[in-house]
Amino acid sequence: MKKKHIKKQVLLGVIVAYAFMLVAPRVQSFKGINPLRAIDELPMIISHGGGNLEFPDNTLEAYYHTYSIDPYAMLETDINLTKDDVLILSHDRTLDRTTRLIDATIRDVNFADLVADEVDFNYINPTSGANGFNTTSTWIPYRNYLNNTVTPLDINYPEGIEPRHPTKFLVSTLEDLITSFPNNLINVEIKQTGETGLIALEKTIELMEALDEEYNTFERIVLASFHQEVYESIIDYKSTYPQLMYSPEFNGVLKFYIMQLTGSSVFYLDTISVLQLPTEQLGLSLTTQSLISTAHKHNIAVHYWTINDEATMLELIEKKVDGIMTDRPTLLKQVLDAYRTT
Repeated sequence: MKKKHIKKQVLLGVIVAYAFMLVAPRVQSFKGINPLRAIDELPMIISHGGGNLEFPDNTLEAYYHTYSIDPYAMLETDINLTKDDVLILSHDRTLDRTTRLIDATIRDVNFADLVADEVDFNYINPTSGANGFNTTSTWIPYRNYLNNTVTPLDINYPEGIEPRHPTKFLVSTLEDLITSFPNNLINVEIKQTGETGLIALEKTIELMEALDEEYNTFERIVLASFHQEVYESIIDYKSTYPQLMYSPEFNGVLKFYIMQLTGSSVFYLDTISVLQLPTEQLGLSLTTQSLISTAHKHNIAVHYWTINDEATMLELIEKKVDGIMTDRPTLLKQVLDAYRTT
């Protein structure tokens, strides 16, 4: 009889503890108003590489195109460090896919040479060898989702802004992006790994610090990296720059997913600003209402990538996500405008 009584008390204790975990207030991962959260309950447009199905990705022109669609859009970019320590916008760590430079690793190329040679970032070359470099001399000019070629003259620039070149999409830097769009949120993913990735992060922080007084960089820029050593260094910088915004890599996402799934997120103390997620990973849906609402309880924004179809856009809008990253910002703007009128 006594054993039964003890079992009942243990079970009751477990139930009470679990109930407490479910209702207890969550620690705010982001203190204050999180600029990465949706403002009017509709997700912000986040242009992936500037919208790389509409204009060549990670070019200043692509971001001007996004701005012409929605001046409040968030701009997503990827950065790599050149030989002369300039942070340029590029998804790849090499230049063989987007330029006519063969076997060109960005860390081995000088930014000054890219400028002097007016290298054109207006190509998509899917043919690559085992080493990841292009092995052909057949260059495919960029075409958008309508299979049309485009030039810098096809963009509706803000008043006072002129095309940099009539036909070429020239190299763009992180500093260009920050200063050209002084009011937009910017997502910066550091692509390089190891020591080079850590130096790229250091240079990014230095640039943000140098421009912060005029361009409010720490209030607008969120950092990301899929590389563990770079991600851990981002967290280290948080102690020096408490206002620094960042998103977790895979292990960090997994940690949050498990804690929200088990109801134990009351113990979640990471200081992330946003979860940047695919819609599913390892066969698991990452768009559950539980995950989204739990993140919001922690004042964490939830952004999904990379969404290029109307049906998924609408599904995420209905779920009250904070941002949708897309290669087709024009389509997302149309979907959002239509949703507002229904």
